[in-house]
Formats: sequence, C-alpha cells, structure tokens
Amino acid sequence: MKRILKILSVVLFAVSLQSFGQNPSQKSVAVTVYNANLGVVKDLRELDIKSGTSKIFLTDVAQYIDPTSVHIKINGDVLEQNYQYDLVSLDKILKKYIDNEIQLIGENNEFIEGKLLSSFAGQIVIEKKEGGLVMIPNTAKYRFSVGSLPEGLITKPTLVWSVNAKSSGKQDVEISYQTSGMNWHAEYVAVLNQNDTKLDLNSWVSVENNSGATYKNAVLKLVAGDLNLITPGQNQVYGYTDEMRMNKSASPQQFQEKELFEYHIYNLQRPTTLAQNETKQISLFEAGNVKATKKFFYQSGGYRYYNYGKSSSSGKVAVIVEFENKEEYNLGVPMPKGKVRVYKSDGETIEFIGEDMIDHTPNKEKVKLRIGDAFDVLAEEVQTENKKITDRVYEQAYEIKLKNRKKEDIVVEVERNLGFYWEVLSSSISYDKKDSQNIIFKVPVKADSETVLKFKIRYTY
Repeated sequence: MKRILKILSVVLFAVSLQSFGQNPSQKSVAVTVYNANLGVVKDLRELDIKSGTSKIFLTDVAQYIDPTSVHIKINGDVLEQNYQYDLVSLDKILKKYIDNEIQLIGENNEFIEGKLLSSFAGQIVIEKKEGGLVMIPNTAKYRFSVGSLPEGLITKPTLVWSVNAKSSGKQDVEISYQTSGMNWHAEYVAVLNQNDTKLDLNSWVSVENNSGATYKNAVLKLVAGDLNLITPGQNQVYGYTDEMRMNKSASPQQFQEKELFEYHIYNLQRPTTLAQNETKQISLFEAGNVKATKKFFYQSGGYRYYNYGKSSSSGKVAVIVEFENKEEYNLGVPMPKGKVRVYKSDGETIEFIGEDMIDHTPNKEKVKLRIGDAFDVLAEEVQTENKKITDRVYEQAYEIKLKNRKKEDIVVEVERNLGFYWEVLSSSISYDKKDSQNIIFKVPVKADSETVLKFKIRYTY
C-alpha cells in the first residue's frame, strides 16, 4: 500500500511541476466579447527565451480556442505552432496503458496487478502476472494506480511554439486569439408609473464564459452588432429585485460607449475577473422618467386569410408600450439587443406584467414592446360581403367589433394587411396608409361600450 501511495505522490508532483513550468508570468489580459458565441483574448506574458531555436509553452489558454486565429508578437521568428488539447482523464490514461502494467485497489484494499489488455466503457481485462485473466465488468468500485503520466497527455490546454529568437533574456510576448464559448446579452428592467406615461429603465449585461479558461483582472470590452461569421455560433432568466429599481442618485455608468466600425463597443471602466462556467452581470446604464405611451393594438386578418373561406374570427388585443430612445426623454444611447422585463406597482409591491425582445436600437429610434394581451378588450371580425364584379375585380366588406369592458375610454389601433392591387371604397373611420400593403385605423372605444369598424375593399387583378 505504501508503495502505491508513493507512486501516486510522484505522479501528482510531476503533473503539478509540469503545469507550473508551463505557466509564464501574465502581465495583463484583455477580453473582447461579442454577442455571437465569440471572444477575442489578448494576453501579455513575460517569457524567458533563449537565443536561437527553442520551444515555449503557454498554458491557461481557452479550451475552445481557434488555433488558426492565434497571433503572437515576439522579438524573433515563429517557426511552428501546435495546440495541444489532449487533456488528462481516467479513460485516456487507461487507453494509453494498454499492454502495460497497472494496479487496481478494491474497496477492501485488495490488489489486482497485471497487464491491461482492454479498456472500454468501464469494463477492463487484465492479464495477471501469475497467469490467467481478470475480467471486470464494472470498475466503479476500484481505484487505479499507474507508474507515470502517459506521454502526450496534459493537464491544461497548451500552445507550443518553436521560435528562433535573436537574443536571450526575458521579453514581453503578446498573444491574441479567438475562442468560442463566450457570449453576452443585454437585460432591461422597466418600471411603469401609475398612469403608464413614464417608466424607469435600467440595463444589465450578462457575460457568459464557457470558453474553458478563467481571465483574472481582465480589461473587458463588449461589442454590440451583428457580425458576419463563417462558422455559426440561452438567456438565463433573472428575477426582479429591489436593487434593480431606479436609483435617482445612481452611481456613474460603468461602461464607456463608443463606435467601432459599424458596431458599438462598451468598455468597462475597471478590471474584472471572468471565471470559467460563470455568468457575470454588470450594470450598463440607468435612465429615469422616460416618456412612454401605452397602446392597444389589433392585427386584422389579411385578404389571403379570408380567401380560404373563413368569414369570421375573434382575437386578442395586444398591449403595447412604446418609448423613444432620445436624449430629451433621458435616453439617447445605443441599446444592445436583449430582453426587456416590464414591472408596475399595484400600490403595494412591484409586479411583473410582461416582457419582450428588442433588437439593436440606435439613438433616436422608437422601442416598441408587446407585453401581453388585454383582458378587458376584445375584437370580433366578420366578412360581410364577398362579391365578384368581373373576372378581374372583387369587392369585400368587413366589420370589426371592438369591445371595451374597462372603466376608461381607449383607442385601439387596428392594422389591416390588404395585399396588392387594392382600393378602399368606404370606411366608417379614417385610416392611415402604413405602406403599400397595410393600413391602420385608430378606433376610439368608450368605457364599457363597443365600436364597430366597417370598411369595404376593391381588388383589381
């Protein structure tokens, strides 16, 4: 037993010594994260390099590094680069020890020693020294002992360079590379005031690191925009807490934003550590008393919908909250795409009332959030006429009954898709032409009453 423990101690010491010897001093690290399962790492290390041809090793790089993206800046020539990622595991060690001596230690400290002939799916075959075979269908109750770490296996992903240096001594070497397994997304929390005319908005960024490495005290940058990537690259849900409410005396923003090519880049104004398998949340910005508008919206069925024979329907009326990303409304900042969660006070506590996704939204653009369907507002739609005037001309008439069971007057925006070659012959309420295929009616409906919208369309082919 003492002999086995001694062997294990020697192996562990050798492994730790190897890892220590391949970990040159890191002077700084910078990480740029894109919202496309992509990170770019810039790593500055101090290496002691001999003149002439030699090898240098760099550990603690991302496990999911793209080796073809590595760039090294060194006072010398890089002759060859290798990325070694065959990491130590029980299965790999056993595979390397086929036809070599191993020892098994059972639960009651019984020993099995011999040549390993086969190892597959937790089942092994050993040829004993005294002759005969031991076949073990389940190795879960055994521990293994081997003489040393097999050649070719490493404890950490490692970059290896063959270099030809012009002089000996310590020098700063800059390494940069791309890695998958890194992502970030924005999360927004909006709190509506009592009459739904203003909201407080704060934004958080969630940075996810599953790249296989930890970046300590890193300079962090986030790039917002839709990159074109040759290789294609979940949002974790966070509940609302009191800390997410708007603080009117909030501290300065932690990110400094600027333009980069056709994207926007956010620089964190302090170093931070991105640990492996970690999701980190950092405040992006806060804005109070943003002017907002609540709307009721109904999407009316299009011409093709009714052309397939369905002449009536009932539908939900959506609740929309809109605000403009303008400086005069206490915003005016580039808003990265992400989820917006909307809350409102019921007089006692803040309650969640809905959420929606927004795309990247530049300054001075409108944000439109569909946060749910109205409980007390309903729509009933009926096709009242469908006439064939000639082989090329058809006329169709519709009625949309809007029911308001609320205690206050409202306006429902009704959008209708008409397709092509249309003309409005008559309408009980005026409309606005949104584009070549869609028109919008703004239908007033008094409290606890109904309004019927009537219109007639002519189609010419």
